[in-house]
Amino acid sequence: MNNFWKAVTVLSAFIAAAQCLSCRQCPLGVFGTCLFGSDITCNNATESCYRGEAQFNATQSITLHTRGCLDSDLCGKTLTGNILGAGYTASFQCCTTNLCNGATSVQLPLTVALCAAVLSSLWGL
Repeated sequence: MNNFWKAVTVLSAFIAAAQCLSCRQCPLGVFGTCLFGSDITCNNATESCYRGEAQFNATQSITLHTRGCLDSDLCGKTLTGNILGAGYTASFQCCTTNLCNGATSVQLPLTVALCAAVLSSLWGL
């Protein structure tokens, strides 16, 4: 479960704050459902909205999704790395118009979101 939260942290680090382009923000999406989604306004240096996905190499059955603002130099790239020995692959697809990276999400209560996170980490064991 530690690896799950670290992957969420890594993906969330790419989400920027505030001022020009409006993007859909989704710090964490699992099984097609965005948890804690909202609309944000990107800062002046951020030129793109993105959709990202990450998959742990050992548990390829679960894919985590994220959305937000991103510098265009990461657009279309695939990154690989390790978090505490667990390999992951993350990819980012970008667009440059307001809210182009997705529709509004389903908002889930915190308890349901936490249960989904725990269950998905247990399935990966």
